[in-house]
This record gives sequence, C-alpha cells and structure tokens, in this order.
Amino acid sequence: MSDTLQQLAGQALMVDVAGPRLGEEEAAFLQRLGARAICLFRRNVPDEASIRRLIADLQCALGEDILIGMDQEGGAVMRTLFLPAAPSAMALGAVDDPELAAQVGAAVARGLASLGVNWNFAPVLDLNNNPANPVISERSFGEDPLKAARLARAWISGHLSEGVACCVKHFPGHGDTHTDSHLDLPVVDKPKAELRDYELSPFAALADLAPGMMSAHIRFPTLDADWPATLSPAILQQLLREQLGYQGVMITDGMNMKAIRERWGQAQGSAQALAAGADLSLVLQFQDEMEDSKQALIAAVAAGRLSEARLQEAAARVDALIQRYPSRQRDYSAAQRAADAELFADAWRRALTLHGQPQRPPADATLRLVVQDQAPSDGVSEAGLSADALIARLSRRFSLDVIRYQQREELDWRRLPQDGRYTVVASTTRERYGARERAEWRPDLHLALWNPYAAADLDAPALISYGFADAALDAVAQWLAGEIDAAGVLPARLQ
Repeated sequence: MSDTLQQLAGQALMVDVAGPRLGEEEAAFLQRLGARAICLFRRNVPDEASIRRLIADLQCALGEDILIGMDQEGGAVMRTLFLPAAPSAMALGAVDDPELAAQVGAAVARGLASLGVNWNFAPVLDLNNNPANPVISERSFGEDPLKAARLARAWISGHLSEGVACCVKHFPGHGDTHTDSHLDLPVVDKPKAELRDYELSPFAALADLAPGMMSAHIRFPTLDADWPATLSPAILQQLLREQLGYQGVMITDGMNMKAIRERWGQAQGSAQALAAGADLSLVLQFQDEMEDSKQALIAAVAAGRLSEARLQEAAARVDALIQRYPSRQRDYSAAQRAADAELFADAWRRALTLHGQPQRPPADATLRLVVQDQAPSDGVSEAGLSADALIARLSRRFSLDVIRYQQREELDWRRLPQDGRYTVVASTTRERYGARERAEWRPDLHLALWNPYAAADLDAPALISYGFADAALDAVAQWLAGEIDAAGVLPARLQ
C-alpha cells in the first residue's frame, strides 16, 4: 500500500472533534488519520476566543491548508450564540428581496471569516412542497423553485464575496419527505420529470455558482432503484456531474445519521459514497469509525471497487476549494458587527407575516401567555426557545399572566380562566399540533415562532416570525404593541 493511497484516504474524510479544546491525544489521532477537513458543532464554539484557539490548534496540528466547516444557515440552525443571529431562509423568502438576501449572506460570511471558518454548510435549496416535513420548514426559501433559486443565488453571491465558501444542500432535494434522515431512510417516489422540474430545479440553476454541495440520505427509486442519493453513482456521477455539469466539491451529509449508519455503517458507506462520486465523506462522532472509514477506502481500492484515480480527483477538488477559500481569521470590527446585527434585525422585522386576521391586544392590556417551559432541540437545529427568553422580551412592553406547561398533553384549555383576557399561544418548537389542540385551544393570537406550518394547526389567527432569535422576538413584541406592521408574505402554502 502506497503512502499516497494512505494520504488520499485520510483526505477523503471530514470529521469532528470532541469539544472546544484540541488535546494532545486527539491531535495525534487526527494526524494519524490524515484528515484535513473538520466539521464544528455548537459544543466546539462556546465563545469567540475558544473557537479561534481551536482553529489555530487545528492548523498547528494539521497544517494551514485545512477546511473548517460549520452549519450557519440562519434561523434555528446557527452554531454560534455570540455572533449576530441571521434570519432564516424562509424569513428571507417572506421578504422576497434579493438585495437583502445578498447582504445577509455577506454578513453571515463576515462573522465566520472572523473565526477562521472557511466553509459554510448553507444555504438550503430544498423546497417547501410538504407541510408535514419534519426537518426543513423555515430552513427553505419557500415552495417556488424559481424564487428560491433567485434568493439563494443572491445569498450565495454575497457570502462568496466575503471569501467564505458555501455548500448548498440537500441534493437532489429533501423537501418532500415525511421522515427525518437522522432517524430513518426517507423515500421520495416521484417521476423523473417531476423531480427534474421541481426538486432539482434550484440545484441545476446554481450548479455554476455553489463551490460545495451536500447529498441527501434519501432514496429516489426513479433515479436509482437500489441506492440512496449519498451512495448512488446514478445520482452523484451521472446526474450531478455529467448531466448538470457540476464541478464543485460534493460532500455527504453526516454518515452517522441512522439512514446510513444503521444500514451500511459509516465505513462501508464512505467507501460506497466515494465510489459513487462524493469527494468528502462526513464521518462523525466515533473515532473508531473514522479510522475504519479510512481503512474501508483503502480496502475498496485493493478490491477494485474504488479507484485511486477517483480519490485523486476528490482530493484535487478539495485542494482547489481550500486554495480559493483559505482558513484565515479576519478582523470583525465592533462597528461592522453592530451594522450586521441591525441588518438582521431589519430582516426579521420585514419578514413578520400575518395568517388570518389577527387583532392586536388592547392598549395597556395584560396578556395571558401560554407557552412551553423549555423547547427542546429537534436534533438538527439548536435548542428551541425557552419560556423565560420570550417572557423577558414581551414583558418590556406588556404585563403578562403566564401559563407554562412542560408537555402539550398537560395543558387543559378548559381550565384557563374564562375572563376575556387577551390570550396568546406561543409555538416554540418545530412540532406540529394534533387534533386535540386543534379542537380545544382557542387563543386570540397564535405566535408561530419556529415552524411556520404550525400556524395552520390551531383555529386562531397567527403571527409568523420564521424564527426565535432575540431580534425576531423584538419584532413580534413591536407588532403586538402597534409599533410596526407585518408586511411579509408567506412563501409557501401552509396546508
């Protein structure tokens, strides 16, 4: 076995690290593995000083020519708490202003560049054609493929102008699923022509611009009867490379997700993904499976299932990405940071959308706020909105009578005081409502603060914010107080 093959196999993996500090043992493991692509999560980025030190330590251990990736989409998928909180894609869809999208993309990149992150796994090009989708919703620009592509092109162009690469996802489209691929293997069984005209449309439109693309762990029987997209030569090589002419870096979604790991394992999945046309396999969470994945690539070459030339092609694409978008920490002045925060706040305000005909509360009214005490993470996004955070924002303008609950089934609407007080239900999770809530809950106003589709689930008018960043909550409070209007337009049908 040649040293070159060892090197190529290590370079075909993107892996994660345990925490905000790179210890000697972990650094030595990464050196042995030969990886040069690292994916960061919330646990790695508690504050600016920590992430800058971590990236500097990674460069010291692995060399300066490394790829540091992170999910910084905006909305609920923002790995940093300390940078200005960008609006979600659907918030931008509600505003429908490409110039604003470009400015937001650039501002997101400025924050990442200040840390040394040089690859952002964003934006999402999946389309909102399935209200029951458990994982996309506000992460998408909307349901119209032309509009989504127009806004995404502007966002990407702004982002790239600041010297940070993007990675669109999830090819060939995760919008029309009822299943989260973190938990199982979704199937989208549609005719080829329908996929071409809809799901594939934004990816085809942006194939000339996006320097990176992430595959979906989804099976599309009309495109490949056997393999999910991540493992499919028909999808990654024939469709993406040959038909769409895509020349950028193709990375898999996380191979630790159950859709792949429970069926093929991260190691054999990595070998099949590289053979199918991926350039990087995103192997996460388990060091032994990272090492096994490297060995699986080497074994696949020995067995003739994967060529060394294919690994060389993959390495060359990643080389080009790193050279064009190097990991270098840049200055982010206080003035620029404040300007970006105000840009985002303006976008959150402009995105506010009415569903039905909600009436604001009377002046000087006490609001009865019905809210879940602590909203959990959905496994993709970060933790949801805590009741305390919402209460703090609303109490600046209103007196509140707060009704907290831990789980929805605990709340018996009939036991709320029937005193005519203006009652607000706040939806702070991605979870949809069921028949019981639809039949019994009767608020004066439904605040849909996370999943916009929840606005259709209660028999009440709604205010939709597409996210729960502090600036989004400020905008909600301003609308309630009559200080601003809600001018956003729903970019997707809710039912």
